[in-house]
Amino acid sequence: MSEAVTGTDGRKARGERRRREIIEATLRVIEREGVAGVTHRSVAAEAGAPPSLALYYFATLDDLLVAALTAASGEYSRQLRAIIDDGRDGVDGLAQLISDAAGPGRARALAERELTMLATRRPALRPVAGLWRAAVAEVAGLYTDDPILIRSLVAASDGICAGVLLEDNPIPYSEIRALLRHALGLDRPPITRGPAPAPRA
Repeated sequence: MSEAVTGTDGRKARGERRRREIIEATLRVIEREGVAGVTHRSVAAEAGAPPSLALYYFATLDDLLVAALTAASGEYSRQLRAIIDDGRDGVDGLAQLISDAAGPGRARALAERELTMLATRRPALRPVAGLWRAAVAEVAGLYTDDPILIRSLVAASDGICAGVLLEDNPIPYSEIRALLRHALGLDRPPITRGPAPAPRA
């Protein structure tokens, strides 16, 4: 391999590393101050870089926020995908991810939730905001092809995620799991019907 190619690869790797550092710094700023605290200057300071570097990789704040939401939502989606690919119970894995959002993963979950809600006002964020919901729908597809039940799991997951971030007392994993299974109709007893009434004379 020529020295020129090696040098180009090295610069590309350094560039990718710096870009990841800026994205991670953006998420830390959001965790600490919310989206309102995100500027090129604040992110650059968090990353220990000059503001010009943040502007070099992300020309607008929307570019920066899209990259941050892609990183956060993408990580949750990858974790769900790993659960599916490993053949583990999808609902159990989803319940654990949501439960973790109330504990060790709370700060990052809050950042991801705030960015997702911002998508209602920032169209650039909307395609990325759907990554988590698409992954949850894929989990639901392991159990049913009923579109109503699939949407029920997505809606239940969204609501529970908001709940675990709002509640002072964390929702137990067992309760989250029960709620998700109920949304899919997995634990409901079968409906029994009595004999049909006799026709009238």
